[in-house]
Formats: sequence, structure tokens, C-alpha cells
Amino acid sequence: MLNWIWLGFFLSAFAAALWQWLGMGDAEVFSRLVSALFEMARLSVEITLVLVGTMTLWLGFLNIAEKAGLINLMARLLDPLFRRLMPEVPSGHPALGHITMNFAANVLGLDNAATPIGIKAMHSLQTLNPSKDTASNAQILFMVLNTSSLTLLPVTVFMYRAQQGASDPTEVFLPILLATTASSLVGLLSVALMQRLKLWDPVVLGYLAGGAALLGLLLTALAGLSAEALAATSTLVGNLTLFGIIITFLLVAALRKVNVYDSFIEGAKQGFDVTISLLPFLVAMLVAVGVLRASGVLDAGLDGIRWLAETFGWDTRFVDALPTAFIKPLSGSGSRAMMIETMNTFGVDSFPAKMAATFQASTETTFYVLAVYFGAIGISRVRHALGCALLADLAGMLTAIGVCYWFFG
Repeated sequence: MLNWIWLGFFLSAFAAALWQWLGMGDAEVFSRLVSALFEMARLSVEITLVLVGTMTLWLGFLNIAEKAGLINLMARLLDPLFRRLMPEVPSGHPALGHITMNFAANVLGLDNAATPIGIKAMHSLQTLNPSKDTASNAQILFMVLNTSSLTLLPVTVFMYRAQQGASDPTEVFLPILLATTASSLVGLLSVALMQRLKLWDPVVLGYLAGGAALLGLLLTALAGLSAEALAATSTLVGNLTLFGIIITFLLVAALRKVNVYDSFIEGAKQGFDVTISLLPFLVAMLVAVGVLRASGVLDAGLDGIRWLAETFGWDTRFVDALPTAFIKPLSGSGSRAMMIETMNTFGVDSFPAKMAATFQASTETTFYVLAVYFGAIGISRVRHALGCALLADLAGMLTAIGVCYWFFG
């Protein structure tokens, strides 16, 4: 599907350019398309250079956490919940550890580090699957929760905002937290409905109630704050949480006699290879998005949505951020390209750019995750996985629009 989408971007741009040249007499349109190609290729390299440092940093800290036993601790803390949500998975099965590590990487915003761990988890779950070509209930739940974007620390989004010169890169922390919570909850509820999971089990309710209570306390504390105070609070909480987690990793590892420096270096060595492997995908999608915008196709489509919003009397600023939301289920690199394009076009601290960043971190590359995770183990029948995942994406997108108007409107 991505092949046709990418090809469609170029063909649409070419068709629009031909119309502008032959029908409207704009002889400069092809010059703009070629300029967009080289500009986006250069931007891709600049972004990759920044990503190398960020990815290396977080893979190093994640390795420290694993050596310190914090990942295994998380597995033990979540084992009672998983035993009820995935009843076909025995307690203590290796899949639970892989699932927890995958969720931890996603929570920390380490998208590319989470993928290989997620594939390991799928392989482990496949050993329990009686029908090897059909997704099991546990595999579907794991996949949907992955695509619901379980994000506590969207480090990559912070990095992109910093790279683009944001006055405060972590300002979008709380909006992202609220949106990704909504997408994860809807994903869980939709799978539970399809699989008839007993969410009213006391243990499950205890975990959900605990999470809801924490989120409720957060919302109560924020309810009376002005937009300026909300932005300042988001900044403080984001930075404090980020550095607090790093200190926790280091202190626990040191107390358990882990050589934190060597462990960091061991994990960080993977950062360069992981990041450089993204460059071809980033170049491919950025140049495609660049020519699409330069040809006027993207603006024409957004003008149609904007006209519809105006017809209903809605505020239309959200329309400029929609390309990120629409592309995210199809391609992570494509949605990153859309987000960066929005930042470049409107300014990184503009309302559309903040909403695009929130979209980027609160929804997931559903088709990519489904193809990679299920494709790695030969699953061809995905059952209700795709429908539940797309429903979670929709919930995250709608929530992102609402909270961005609340925080930044």
C-alpha cells in the first residue's frame, strides 16, 4: 500500500504541475518541484544527524535499565494484569518480559528500539498460537496496544521540535499524554469487546482504576489553569519526568553494582546503525511530501476540508495539521515528513505545528506495525486487529484536536 501511496504523491504532483503549466501558464512550477526535491533531501540528512545523538542517548539509558533489572521489575508488576488480559499466556512466559520491554521502549518514545523487541514478543506469542497463519487473541491485543501509541516520553517529537528551534520543545508533553491515553483506552476497550475479556475482574479494574485516578488527579489540577499556565506546567512536568527517569535508571543501576558507563556505551553503540538505517526512508518520504506541497495538491485538499469546516462554523486552524494525522497510520516516516513540513511552513511554535506534533506522538503507524509484526511470523489472517487499531487511532486524533484547543487555543 505504501508503494502506491508514494507513487501517487509523485504522479499527483506531476499532474498538478502540468495543469498549472498548460492550463494556468505557470512556467515556474517545475522549478519549484525540483527545488523541493533537493531541499527535502538536505533536510533529511540534517534531521538524521540530530537523531543519531538522540537515539544513541536513549538506547544507552535503556540498556542501563535492563542491566539494573528495572525491565524485569516492570514485568513482575504487570504480570497479574497480563494473566487476565492474555489468559492463554502462562504466568512467567518469556513473551511477558518481551511485551513489557516493548511497552517500556514505547513509553520512553524509543520507536525504533521498540520494534525489534516487539518482533521478539510476537515470536514468543507465536509458540503458543495453535493456528500459525491466524492472529491469536494475545497477539491482537499486543498489536493494538502497540498501535495505540503507548507514549509517556515522546523523546523523538521533542527532538524534532528542538531541531526546528522551538522555544520550549517539551511544551506538548501533557497534550500528548492525554491523547495517547485516550487512544490506548479505546484500543483496549475495543479488543476487550471483541474478545469478551472480563475487564470487570478486580485485578484488571484495580490497574485501570489506578491509572484513571492518576489521570483524573492530573486533569483536576489542570482544570482551573489558564492557557499560559498550562503551557508552563506541561514544560515543568515534561522536563522533570524526563530527567527524573534518567536519574532513577542510574541510581538503581549503581546500587545494584552495575557498571553504568560500560552499560551505557554497550547500548549506545546500536544508536548509529539504527538511526542511519532511517535515512533512506526519511529521504523518500520527505521528497515525496515536498513535491506534493510544492505542486499545490496538498493545499488544494486542505482547502476543501477547510471549506467544509467553515460551512459548519468551526475554527479551521486544525486543518493545517491534518496531513500528519492522515498519514500516520500508513507511514511513520511520512507523518514525520508532514509534521516537519508543518513546522517549516507555519513555524515550530505555531498552533498547527503543536497540533501536528501531538498527532505524531498520540497515534501510531498502524499498517506498518501490522505488516512488520504479523509478517515476521507469517500471520495472514489478522481478524479484528486492524479495525480495533484504526478505532484507537481515530480516538487519539480527535482527543489531540480537543486538548490542543484546550492548551494552546
